[in-house]
Amino acid sequence: MIQPEYWLRGKIENIPDILQPVAHSLMQSKEELRSYMKDFPDEILWEKPAERASVGFHLQHLFGVLDRLLTYAKNEKLSEEQFLYFKNEGIANSSIISENLVKNFEDKVMEAIALLEKVLPSTLTEFRGVGRKQMPSTVIGILFHAAEHTQRHIGQLLVTVSVVKASS
Repeated sequence: MIQPEYWLRGKIENIPDILQPVAHSLMQSKEELRSYMKDFPDEILWEKPAERASVGFHLQHLFGVLDRLLTYAKNEKLSEEQFLYFKNEGIANSSIISENLVKNFEDKVMEAIALLEKVLPSTLTEFRGVGRKQMPSTVIGILFHAAEHTQRHIGQLLVTVSVVKASS
């Protein structure tokens, strides 16, 4: 049986009402990613159709951006490991398999859901600096961007997966 989209399945337990759209979006992304990557051949993971981002890049970027945004939402600084991961996003590596990238993203979404459970609505408008320049945002701004950015790359991934599979 096909499930309705996540936002039509009701509340996600323990998530504040105001953050339900963020949680729904992330859980929808997690579900769609698993579906789009079913039986994806790793030998085409780094193909760049029309010189655009590869499936491997999108998978790494989905994890990396969500990881970085969660760090900012917690009012923490990025680690050296996070900077290194960012630097290496999209660099072809034959030892990387898509299943591991999918699993990493799924785990990061569940980490985000756990964080959303702990966010107090009274803190949503608190300042959060983003990046080395500490660009101004808020907790809710970062969390909303995490959801919309993830959805954007899920859409791009769907198209890229379709194109490279059809071309191989």
